[in-house]
Amino acid sequence: MKIIAAFLASAALGASPALAQQTNQPDPEDQQQEAAQPQPAAQEPPAHEGHEHHEEAPEIVVTGVRQLDILAGTSVLSGEELQRDVRGQIGETLTRLPGVSATSFSPGASRPVLRGFQGERVRVLTDGIGSIDVSSTSADHAVTIDPLTAERVEVLHGPAVLLFGSQAIGGAVTVIDRRIPRSVPEEGVHGDVLGVLGSAAEERSIGGAFDFALGSGFVAHVDGTLRKSDDLRTGGFVLSPELREEQFEIAEEELEEGHPDEAAEALELANLRGEIPNSATEQQTVGIGLALIRDSFNIGGSISRFESNYGVPSRPGAGHGHHEEEGVEESDGGEDKEEEHGEAPVTIDLKQTRYDLRGGYEFGSGFFESARLRMGAANYEHTEFEGEEVGTVFKSDGVEGRLEFAQREQGGWTGASGVQYFTRDFAAIGPEAFVPPNESRQLGLFTLQEIDLGRVGLEAAARYERSRAEAHTLGLERTFNAFSAALGASYEVDPRVRVGLNLSRSERAPAAEELFANGPHIATQAFEIGDPNLDTEKSIGAEAYVRVEKTGFEFNVTGFANRFNDFIYQEETGFEEDELPVFQHRQADATFYGFEAEASARLFEAGGFRFVADAVADYVRATIKGGGPVPRIPPLRLLGGLEAQSDQVDGRVEVEWVNEQDRVAEFENPTDGFTLFNASLAWRPWGKAREASLVLSANNIFDVEARRHASFTKDFVPLGGRDIRLSARFGF
Repeated sequence: MKIIAAFLASAALGASPALAQQTNQPDPEDQQQEAAQPQPAAQEPPAHEGHEHHEEAPEIVVTGVRQLDILAGTSVLSGEELQRDVRGQIGETLTRLPGVSATSFSPGASRPVLRGFQGERVRVLTDGIGSIDVSSTSADHAVTIDPLTAERVEVLHGPAVLLFGSQAIGGAVTVIDRRIPRSVPEEGVHGDVLGVLGSAAEERSIGGAFDFALGSGFVAHVDGTLRKSDDLRTGGFVLSPELREEQFEIAEEELEEGHPDEAAEALELANLRGEIPNSATEQQTVGIGLALIRDSFNIGGSISRFESNYGVPSRPGAGHGHHEEEGVEESDGGEDKEEEHGEAPVTIDLKQTRYDLRGGYEFGSGFFESARLRMGAANYEHTEFEGEEVGTVFKSDGVEGRLEFAQREQGGWTGASGVQYFTRDFAAIGPEAFVPPNESRQLGLFTLQEIDLGRVGLEAAARYERSRAEAHTLGLERTFNAFSAALGASYEVDPRVRVGLNLSRSERAPAAEELFANGPHIATQAFEIGDPNLDTEKSIGAEAYVRVEKTGFEFNVTGFANRFNDFIYQEETGFEEDELPVFQHRQADATFYGFEAEASARLFEAGGFRFVADAVADYVRATIKGGGPVPRIPPLRLLGGLEAQSDQVDGRVEVEWVNEQDRVAEFENPTDGFTLFNASLAWRPWGKAREASLVLSANNIFDVEARRHASFTKDFVPLGGRDIRLSARFGF
């Protein structure tokens, strides 16, 4: 009842789909907007038809505003590339896109890392609003979005991200599904089924989504997914060179002390290869939806359930104890009894029930063209088990809503404005509850305005947020006012070349975990300490880009820089508490800068195939003033591929090279570079006219040892080894 009451209470503030995306069937709202827009002349298909880095993308709608420059920083993963790259967590699904890495905490928990930013600086959205989970609070918490249900995934940068919240300083990732139907199936029924098999973790996944036309504009939806995987098999050693050296030293010490069994155990751990212990996963989802779709009006809702059970691999030597006052024991001479923890494998059992509502109305005339409403509410709970024993239980009740009005285009001027509301009641229960019970509230007002002056495009965005975080048991309450603004300008050098510059000033209030954390966190194997005196984090940012889209050739490059005042970060102090390393939240000035680039070129045609070459490159450098490098920043990465395309068969080979990262924070280990060779073959039995495809892919063909530096657990959770994957998709 509590979550329903909160859901209804927030209706006064409202919600809307910040991103109304097109699916396989056109959205009536989108059809009307497209009719009002000039249609581009017919042209040859782009050089690369897989994931796209868009300048002109008429199938994407950001808050009802469709222009060329607003999507200058948008990458899209869809179709067969999404089918090939789909993984259990959204972070792992997107790592081939420019500027994207992943936290890779474990196979069951991985969030996107955008331009070196992660956690509270990256918003992960589903259908335009947040996932309403606790995945941004800690790297071990899974995102409650199953990529098997996605029709497309978009990574957004630039001024438009202010529409999604101040937590999108690094960018936003939005997953588009049709759980709330957007259109009436032309044939009365529309369905998609996707199945995946993977060898590295013995993965078995299947998902399906079906829409049914009920008449009079009503459409029903049902979907479900099931995914299971065993312990992940990796190439090379499980432990990094630094941790292996620690185990060798332990073995030598144990032998000197006359403990041969302990020495043998340390040597076995140092030489561990193959499977990563305790990395198996099991995940399932189910959802139902119903929508009424009319020419100028639509409304719909859905109920969904997400469940996941996954292992959390342990860092060698990670164990801790806490004292429990149980009286005086005769056997210990009156000393308190101490129970040791950390030996039993840690698993997380996660459950979320979610309720969603979406509505839209098209005005026949007037200043505003449409109004859009989007709301979501969720009950979330996950339990961290130590073996069979319950460690800590995390509970969260959350509501997020948006109400947004899109302006009618007038002389090249258009825009969208609205209000957003978010609330979360969070509690961690148990002896290792590192965060006290707390409540978070946030109210935001936003606007995005665009002017099309022909060859020149201008855009401006602004957002005001008032946030409050309370920890009643500590008697602490903090209130923050944050203002963010962005300006963008682009110039069309010729019809296929555009250059642009975006400037932004962003401000983010600290999260409750950054303010109030103080205790051992068994899953991350760290003692985490917040700072209730943290101030808002402020950033001045700039990005410049060049987009070229000519017949048979595309090129996109973006350079970016951010200067932070009071940058919030988690620093390893070098101390221990409860036999765990202490991580303290601190603030200092910081700078981020880097680039991301993508290019593709059609080389030639032969034998009914088009041969296309493509490449991706990205780099980030981040420094804390007076404190050295920012922890967990991805190094330089280059990816190049060669693809043969036809109506029925596509073949691809690619090489991904990742440089070593030796620019590290204090107490942080460097990460060796690696090179991965991948290949894939896609077959469409009935050509592109039918939604059916079979994709066979081989990843990390030479079974090399690889680690992501952005990962908190990279020293003992490497990436998967050779992985042969087979996926089949059928739509009707």
